[in-house]
This record gives sequence, C-alpha cells and structure tokens, in this order.
Amino acid sequence: MKKKVLSLILAGTMTLGLALTGCSGGSDNGGSDYDGGSTAAEDTGSDEGGSGDGDKPYAGITLKWWAGNAENNPGTQAVMEAATEKLGMEFEVEVNPGGSEGDNIIKTRMASGDLPDFMAYNSGSKLYDLNPSRGFMDISDWDIVDKFDDAFLSSVTIDGAVYGAPQSSTQAGAVIYYKPDYEELKLEVPHTWDEFVDNCKALSDAGKTPVYFTGGETWATQVLFLGDYYNIAAANPTFADDYTEGKAKYADVAEATRSWTKYEDLVDYLNADKSAATVTDGNFAIATGEATHWFILTQQLPLILENAENPDDIGVFGVPGDDADNHGLTVWEPMSWYVNKDTENVDAIKAFFEFYYSEEALDLYFGTYGANGPSCIKGYELPESVCSAVRVDMQKYFDDGKTVPALEYQSPIKGTTCEQMTTAVGLGQMSGEEAAAMYDDDCKKSAVQLGYDWK
Repeated sequence: MKKKVLSLILAGTMTLGLALTGCSGGSDNGGSDYDGGSTAAEDTGSDEGGSGDGDKPYAGITLKWWAGNAENNPGTQAVMEAATEKLGMEFEVEVNPGGSEGDNIIKTRMASGDLPDFMAYNSGSKLYDLNPSRGFMDISDWDIVDKFDDAFLSSVTIDGAVYGAPQSSTQAGAVIYYKPDYEELKLEVPHTWDEFVDNCKALSDAGKTPVYFTGGETWATQVLFLGDYYNIAAANPTFADDYTEGKAKYADVAEATRSWTKYEDLVDYLNADKSAATVTDGNFAIATGEATHWFILTQQLPLILENAENPDDIGVFGVPGDDADNHGLTVWEPMSWYVNKDTENVDAIKAFFEFYYSEEALDLYFGTYGANGPSCIKGYELPESVCSAVRVDMQKYFDDGKTVPALEYQSPIKGTTCEQMTTAVGLGQMSGEEAAAMYDDDCKKSAVQLGYDWK
C-alpha cells in the first residue's frame, strides 16, 4: 500500500481481501491443531451452520462488522480470511470515519438499533459515553474473557458487565520518530521536555521539519495532550480520582496546564501544511524522513512501516516531562470488539472470537500486521518479527515499570471538544492556558451528565 491508497475512507461496505504487509514479513502457521468446529452449531443446538458442510459449520453466514481503517488492517483481514477457511463464515466490513464524527455516527445508530453483528470501538471513557447496555452484549460468561488481563478488562467492564474483547495489542500516546535524523545530527533521545525542544531547534537549524502536525484530521492532534498524562500522574498520583470528583482541574494543576502549553513551544517547528495534513500524510512523512517527530498513537506504526525503507529507522519514546529520571509512557488499552446484543449470529461470532484469540490467529495477526505495543492476552508473547520500536523501545518502559494507563481508562470524564481545542492551540489560535480553562468547562458538562457533582 502506498501513501495515497491509505488515505481513502471507504463510504460503503467492501469484501475483505488479504494483503500481507506491515511491521513484519508474514507468518507461517500451517502447523496449528486448532479445531475450528469446537464451538460450532452441533455443540450449541443452533441451526446456524446448517449448510451441510461439516468441516465449515458456519458456511453461508455473513458477519457484518464496523471499524475504522486502523482496525480494518491486513492483520485483521488475514485472520478473517483464515476463519472463513476454517469455519466457513464470511465477513463484510463498513469502514467508519474517526474522531467525533465516528462517535456521533455510532451513537445515532445505537439509538436507532442499526448496528452490525459486531464492531470495533474505544474502550475506557468513550465506552461509558455510549451507555453500552443499550446496544452491546454482555460477554462476561464467554470463555475467551479468561484470556484477557485485568488492565484491559477494567476498561470494558461497567456495572459488572464485560462488553469488549481486545481487537489488537496495547498502544501508547508517544513520539514516533525517524532515527536517521538523530544519527545524522548526533542527537540523543530526550528525557525532558527542554531537551526535546532543543532537539527540535537543532533539526530546524539543519533544514529539517522537527514535528509533524495533522490539523486536517483533528483527533490526532490530541495525542501530545493525552500522552503527557504520565507526567501529570507522576507529579500528582491522585489526579485521576481528584479530577473525577471535580477537585482537580487542568487550569489549576501546574503539570496539567503544562500539557496544554507544550503545544505553544512547538508552533515554530511544525510542517508547512500543518492545518491540512492528515494522518495518512503523517504516516508517510515519518516513514520517509520528511519529518522527524510525530505525537501519535502507536497504532500507526504498522502503517508507517509500510513505507519505511528499514523498519529499524523508526523509533518510539514517551512524551518527556521535567524529571529526566522518570521518563515514562502513557498507555492505551486496545480498541475492542463489541457484539450487537440483537445479532442473530451469536454462535458464529463466538466461534470466530475463539479462533481470533487462539495462538495460531494471534501469531497470524501480529506476524502479518505487527503490534502497536505489548499484548494484553495472558501468557502470549509477540513474535520475533514484530518491529524493534515495539519489542525494544516500548518494551523497556513496561519492563522498567514506567507506564501509566491514559486518563480515559481511570476516569469516565472527557470533554467532547478536546480535539478542536488541541488543534487550535497547536495552530497558534489560542494559548494553552486559555485552552486548559475552556477544557475544564467542557469536562464539567460531561461530569454533570454522568452524575458527578462538579463545581
């Protein structure tokens, strides 16, 4: 896939095909002994699989699903194609836009009962916003739930009901960077924000674009702000609880305000097309060295590496704070699969999910597409083919215990206009302090709607 191909947003539905690209060179899983029929129709009494093909009990069933481009990736496609071969069901995907537009679409469709069989959507605070019991199935009693680690489960459990299953690996809100620029200018990975700004100046003086900003796709502009949460939590360990209760505000906590004012420090170091550039443009810019740094979710790594000459040219580091000895990483739990509570294809979805979380399918997914971070499947280790940006750069933060879940996994409160404000500050249209105060007002509306007593 080349640069412009990735930029297409599909308007309707399409049939999945297999494209073996990404962070690794593919995976040979021909020796698996997975029994695709172990959860088939004959075990449940369902007549879903009554096609007469005993080896493919769900032949003739088409599962409709909904996701963004990041989830409709070669790894997912590879696993779905393998599931069709083993179990018989076919898949039809509708690709949705990201950000607030996608959020509004799903809320409308949930309210009208117009959901596909299953879909990919956020875990954490965004799930709370949906009131998921209206449209999603509680999968607490499904066997696959025992495979998920506690951190993930806490992000998809509401009032004791488990709604989600992990679509991919963990990821982080971090700086993805082009290592050859660092090697050329003999720069070191920065462990404080001042060091990072100094690196940006050195890159600018050398005629390079220090930071890529994607103002044309506003959801991505939030990542500097959201990814800086490690530094807020390091200085204020009770911030998540205090924030939820309305006792801590972004405009009142110095480290929290700093998450907004950091944008101001970068205004002179951004790409010329910063107001129009898209995430697809960012993927290509970092892959080719058109720009050096990008604050983005590491879910973009496999897409970046599709265009990178050498996968080891791409690295990751956490958003720097003020303490060089405590440089950490803000971690996101993966996007989740959610099942339509009114689907007529429960047995087929269960069978597909059991396959999806088998070692064979996990190796196929990560071997095909790569990983965004360490896995949240208990006992599973990523294949050696996964890129060094994940296996080395990100893994070190996990090994050193210098990670923290993003705030949206610790608090249900998140303002609805965050991406508009981070875009405005990034483009120099308002100050960080102004944005912090406005965001507090936005979060208050969210808190009140959720029943919290914010003053």
